[in-house]
Amino acid sequence: MFTGIVEERGEVVAVEDLADAARVTIAGPLVTSDAKQGDSISVNGVCLTVVGLDGGAFTADVMRETLVRSSLDKVAVGDSVNLERAAAVGQRFGGHIVQGHVDGTGAVLSREPSEHWELVKVSLPAALARYVVEKGSITVDGVSLTVVEVGDDWFSVSLIPETLRATTLGIRKAGDKVNLEVDVIAKYVERLATPHLGQTGRGAVEESTSE
Repeated sequence: MFTGIVEERGEVVAVEDLADAARVTIAGPLVTSDAKQGDSISVNGVCLTVVGLDGGAFTADVMRETLVRSSLDKVAVGDSVNLERAAAVGQRFGGHIVQGHVDGTGAVLSREPSEHWELVKVSLPAALARYVVEKGSITVDGVSLTVVEVGDDWFSVSLIPETLRATTLGIRKAGDKVNLEVDVIAKYVERLATPHLGQTGRGAVEESTSE
């Protein structure tokens, strides 16, 4: 489990195509400082398992399902990625409950800079729209954010200077694909309520992805 508070921006240093999967190596001195094989690290919001460590970099395998459902299918050497170690018991919980299970992808639609913050509008897949509410939580590329406004097929978030500086959201441009994870509490509520509402309950709850 993660909190959506990005610890550092890492850099992809190697990508190996395994036909039905990929093996990526990412430099991240902070997240690897106490990492060991088998640990979980969130990469742009996707929970990956460490399979190797080498001098401030870690290697992880990315299965086909993850490549299909997330933006990691386009990751390349030199790319900057958001990194977060799994939450430790007893630590402060600065974001919200983030599983590292990507529910789908959106695309940056627009950016409106202001003096002290920036409003970013992101497309929202129809299957996820019912889980997103104004002032609720959403994870974008592993970053815990508060929803400002929601439309039929989009939502907006405000980014403070620290978020723009410390995460890849500061360099995303219109058209860029981003990973989305909706609030897991909303999915559980739907699942529990569905039998009493006569609905199918099928949706993102059955489609999320991680390693």
